[in-house]
Amino acid sequence: MKNINLFIGTVLIISLFVTSCSKVIDVKETDFIGGDIALLTVNNNEQGIIGGYSAMNVEMGILLNSTLSDEVKVGEFYNAATTHEWQYGSTDIGLRDNFTAFPVQYLIIDRVNRVLEALPKAKAANATEEALKLKLKGEALFLRAFAHFELYRYYSNTSVGTELALAYMETPSLTPKARITVTPYFAKLNADLATAKTLVPQVTTDIYRANKNAIAGLQARVALYTKDYANAITFSTEYINALPLATSATFNKIWKDSSNTEVAFKLSRTSATGTKIGSLFRGTSANATNIGTITWLPSDKLWDSYDQIQDVRFNAYFKNEPLLKNPRPSKIIAKYAGAGYGTPTENVADAKVFRTGEMYLIRAESKAETNDVVGATADLNDLRKARITGYVNASFLTKDLLINAIMTERFKELPFEGHRFFDAKRRSIAINRLPSDARTTASATLPAGNFRFILPIPNSEILANSTIQQNPGYSN
Repeated sequence: MKNINLFIGTVLIISLFVTSCSKVIDVKETDFIGGDIALLTVNNNEQGIIGGYSAMNVEMGILLNSTLSDEVKVGEFYNAATTHEWQYGSTDIGLRDNFTAFPVQYLIIDRVNRVLEALPKAKAANATEEALKLKLKGEALFLRAFAHFELYRYYSNTSVGTELALAYMETPSLTPKARITVTPYFAKLNADLATAKTLVPQVTTDIYRANKNAIAGLQARVALYTKDYANAITFSTEYINALPLATSATFNKIWKDSSNTEVAFKLSRTSATGTKIGSLFRGTSANATNIGTITWLPSDKLWDSYDQIQDVRFNAYFKNEPLLKNPRPSKIIAKYAGAGYGTPTENVADAKVFRTGEMYLIRAESKAETNDVVGATADLNDLRKARITGYVNASFLTKDLLINAIMTERFKELPFEGHRFFDAKRRSIAINRLPSDARTTASATLPAGNFRFILPIPNSEILANSTIQQNPGYSN
């Protein structure tokens, strides 16, 4: 975290030329303005907030959770052996280049902390700007909480209050900060979310900016991870009541970006920015028939888990491409496929950060953990009915069988959205790949509770911050 502050220095990067506040990823960072001058006006503070949004990177989490779990198998070439086979350490190049959350998340935190520090002194020209100041504060607190939660998922992800989380940064600082424990970390994070929720809009058509539904989604996710099941039920219910499940006819449109049903908050991804989520799994095609290199294939375990005729998710997430013939693999990931092969928007799709499907599964798991087996079963059945034509309600004899079914449903509902590896970690479940999905014996199983479920603090951070503590199992 000191490392990223050194990178930023005392300079706030802000976007000066903005054509739309909605699709913040489109904003080009074109200039550097430092000191109090940068954030003297309300408008400049808004540009600082947009800079926070534009730095959000869920692609790293999507790729990590896919390749470190059982969602994918090796495609047409294999260049990620140390990460895919869980052989990484704090100096591993694969981690350094692909899965280092420190610079990404602390950059966001630094940007919004500078806004939070400057906002009280920013001069509002009228009542509209006074109201905007409050909204910007809410957005800053949401972004700060979101980034800190992502850091926790990478480098901690324990619900034990006395174990280590990360440093929770509430002011811009170049001073090295030590890690704090989980209890005070989440006290700060939850306080940020509670305050933010009072300041952002209740209902908004701009789901590229923070709103109360998005904050409820993050609160539900945080509560699930920290085993605060009562609040997980409360916040997921709030989200579900605001945003019902998509119909089977609408579900596929979510992934084509022609419907925002279920989605409270997403990140814009366009060809102009070069951010193509689909390119995590398949390269850009030369033309309509010369399809790009397949980097990662859906695992047989995942592919075979669906009713491929009746489950609407199968055709929304995958494609058996007839244009690909032996020896090229034809079963490909289509969740973020964008437009046609070889077009400018191939592999381009927005990142959906919170969805109602996830909220149903959060509520079902939390109800099961609080021994409301009837309520949990109803939530699981309702989700399945929305996804599977002709579905017949299931029942479960024990709580354990029900929770296993919920985790299987998370596997099927949320692949390539950044959850699977973290789910296995928080529930102490082994990663078990089928023989057909494991390239080597080393890539077949990651035992439950293995230390590599928690990533190492990057060596660059250890060198820059003498107060930070490495995670168990790793050396520098």
